[in-house]
Amino acid sequence: MTKQNGFCNYSARKSSGVLNEWLTQLILGQFMKRRSLERTTIVAVEGFASGLPLMAITRLLQGWLAASGIPISLIGLLGLIELPYTLKVLWAPIIDFWTIPWPDRRRGWICLLQILIAGSLISFTLLDPSTKGKDLIFIGIAALVTAVLSASLDIVVDAYRTDLLPDQERGIGAASATLGYRFAMLTIGGGGFFIAGTYGWQKAFLFSSILMLCLTPITIVGPKLRALKKPLLNFKEAVIGPGKEFLHRTERKKAFQLLLLVLLYRWPDGLLSLMATPFLIESGFKPEIIGAIQGGWGIAATMIGTAFGGITFSKIGLNKALWIYGLIGALSNLAYWWLAQFGGGNEELLIAVTVENFCGGMMVSAFIALLMSLCNPSFSATQYALFSSIYALSRSLLSAPGGFIAESIGWSNFFALSIITAIPSFLLMAILTPWTEHLPRGAFKSKREPI
Repeated sequence: MTKQNGFCNYSARKSSGVLNEWLTQLILGQFMKRRSLERTTIVAVEGFASGLPLMAITRLLQGWLAASGIPISLIGLLGLIELPYTLKVLWAPIIDFWTIPWPDRRRGWICLLQILIAGSLISFTLLDPSTKGKDLIFIGIAALVTAVLSASLDIVVDAYRTDLLPDQERGIGAASATLGYRFAMLTIGGGGFFIAGTYGWQKAFLFSSILMLCLTPITIVGPKLRALKKPLLNFKEAVIGPGKEFLHRTERKKAFQLLLLVLLYRWPDGLLSLMATPFLIESGFKPEIIGAIQGGWGIAATMIGTAFGGITFSKIGLNKALWIYGLIGALSNLAYWWLAQFGGGNEELLIAVTVENFCGGMMVSAFIALLMSLCNPSFSATQYALFSSIYALSRSLLSAPGGFIAESIGWSNFFALSIITAIPSFLLMAILTPWTEHLPRGAFKSKREPI
């Protein structure tokens, strides 16, 4: 009887221990899921904040000036206001070094810049290009100031996302940021123009300003970053440190290879994006059809593809995602090759746009995760700005000859060639992102756990 009671007590203690462990794991799991949701949500919100001012000072401002009868030659000068987005790496070290400690080193800057951008956008409500010629100068100044502030916001938002997300959440984080950015495009491109048509252009800028200001309280309550173990000692370290640390970590040779991978990974996408609209116009598609399918549904397909890529990323890891999404993204150009080779109507155009944009969206989620993986939290503002500037070259310099090539070899051969341009990046991935490894060789390997 005593042995039986002892056995029962032992069994009860063991069952109780198993139950306690199970409950602990369940509670911990739910807590981690909630924290993960908080991180991905704030990343989406800040992605929206990044996209809003750019859309306001490009699409919205272009529409306002065109509706006011401003000559096309002057409207074309608005292209210069995008220059700060290319040059932002020059002042990124300032954000790495001079931190605003509340709410944390990144969100302090984000809050300040959101407030300043809201102020610069509201300044447009005081101007009117149709009645006062001198207002054009002030509109140009306001647009340039907004562009500098917006480019600065991009720097710190990219750094915050990089510092905040653990490795396993970077795919879904990249997707969330892109979805937020795209949603800002739809909000200002759709809602902003609706308000402009109904209540006037100044009210559209007022709407944009209020929307930006509403994001600041969300930023304040967002997840907090861990403090840096080794804060930067001086501004010289903020300027020299990012490159020095990257070269040391990657043993110089890999540094060059990684930068080449950043430059070339989305080259097929850059070539197609630049020449898709001229091809469709030349093929006889009406502008309104192109706008509805490529500009409307195409954005939605990209958002769906990005979300799908982000969700799948967490199951396969970064290296596999780079291989799979890169291959899918390059082969998706076959949809346009098919359209050029065999022709088609609106249905075939819809299929081609859906395939290319969905696959391109998947590619974006892996690429952004790649950039984040290469950044050290101490220098993430400068390093991410540098990597994104290098990528921008593939959309400008490398893709610039696309028109001449298409004229020389024809559209179907051009789209086939765009697929072949993926080969250099795959050769680099064979060295840098082996299928059997989780992170690229030379990536910053953080030992932190999700909080």
